[in-house]
Amino acid sequence: MRPSQTSAADIGTLLSSNQQSTTVEWRTAEYDRRVDAGLIRNDEHQRGIIQSLQHLHDELRHYHARPVVHPTLESLKPKKSFLGSLFGKSSHKSAISEIPSDLPRGLYLYGDVGSGKTMLMDLFYDTLPSNVTSKTRIHFHNFMQDVHRRLHRMKLEHGNDIDAVPFVAADIASKGNVLCFDEFQCTDVADAMILRRLLEALMSHGVVLVTTSNRHPDELYKNGIQRDSFIPAINLLKARLHVVNIDSATDYRKIPRPPSGVYHTPLDAHAASHAEKWFRFLGDPDEPEPHPEVQHVWGREIKVPRVSGRCAWFTFDELIGKPTSAADYIELMRSYDAFIVTEVPGMTYRQRDLARRFITFVDAVYESHAKLVLTTAKPLTELFVSREEIQESMGKGAMDAATSPEGAADKAGLDDRIEHLMEDLEHNAEQLKNSSLFTGEEEAFAFARALSRLSEMGSREWVERGLGLEKDGGKKERDDWAKTRSRQMEDSM
Repeated sequence: MRPSQTSAADIGTLLSSNQQSTTVEWRTAEYDRRVDAGLIRNDEHQRGIIQSLQHLHDELRHYHARPVVHPTLESLKPKKSFLGSLFGKSSHKSAISEIPSDLPRGLYLYGDVGSGKTMLMDLFYDTLPSNVTSKTRIHFHNFMQDVHRRLHRMKLEHGNDIDAVPFVAADIASKGNVLCFDEFQCTDVADAMILRRLLEALMSHGVVLVTTSNRHPDELYKNGIQRDSFIPAINLLKARLHVVNIDSATDYRKIPRPPSGVYHTPLDAHAASHAEKWFRFLGDPDEPEPHPEVQHVWGREIKVPRVSGRCAWFTFDELIGKPTSAADYIELMRSYDAFIVTEVPGMTYRQRDLARRFITFVDAVYESHAKLVLTTAKPLTELFVSREEIQESMGKGAMDAATSPEGAADKAGLDDRIEHLMEDLEHNAEQLKNSSLFTGEEEAFAFARALSRLSEMGSREWVERGLGLEKDGGKKERDDWAKTRSRQMEDSM
């Protein structure tokens, strides 16, 4: 059931009393006090949203953005490079720096009209901690109009070949290290073509983004022209912002669906609470406290450290770090409908055995139609192959060119190529199957298939299947899912 205007007002009542303080903390203790006093009604979904706002607020109190350094006009001019000549393009990549490792993940609040997302963002903006010395709040449509005006002006002054995006981004960053967008959307091909690099450039200057939208990032620019060029922007949003659904799910279960997606990166202060929320949601709402269980396969014991209902929770080391096999995973699938695996590391060629074992587990989860929640050190595309490995696999000639004294532009071209491969690794396996990254074609496609399956299992449709949460679903859909799982289990016996 979608939150009513009253629900949105409830959150507003909770937060607005603190607007006069620049050191405001949205504490669940204060929420509890007001619930006990009868001032607002208890809503677990609201608690999850408030926690997300509180987490970012706490991070910003200890975050100090670096001074913005504008790129030189010379660095914005196109440079033909060795790799650029191979791939038929010039490179501007060097004008955008790496995103700082300490940049807090922002927030992407999405939901239907009237769900209170704009009010929440405004309150967040009004009560930012005092150490946030500059901030900007703007409607996204107005923001993009201003960006295009700036880009046009720079091209008039310096020529059409100049890459004006990094310069404009630096100018915007200098006016606010917290940038709040209202109504993020993409309906124009001109916006789609520049958004990824614009957002990346802003983040490289230490800008923290908070935005509202009517759509999940995957639904942005859904049927737009050249949508493939916009996919990297979607991936960047999902990797660098916490995506939070403001709409409450249908109240079929006693514990509402957590507001964020099932995968959490990196292993930061929020990772534990992410896993706990999903454990409560997927477990037994009447007996949420975890307890250990032991399963048996072929005379051996499989220790399951935390169980609630039909949900099992392992750390990566507890599940994959031990000598487990496909038979163990199949037995687990018979006993549980949902799995939470925390502290998943990035795996390089030195951990190929771990990676193969984890892929076998992912395949078992997928084929049994079970649920999977992860907290990972790296984004999904970097779980099995690191950027360094891809760089090594691209050949000595390219590496020599990129490391030569005159090879700065070539290195930028190499960075572009690596970025392209990492963004859509599952569809680039064909290019990588004969590289030194994999022992053969079969391994390359096993890794690509795992990424594809992880992507599918992260969708809302997959997560809600069988839980009676779909708008037109309920009991029939849950029963159909149970029959499908039952048939699959019989086939695997």
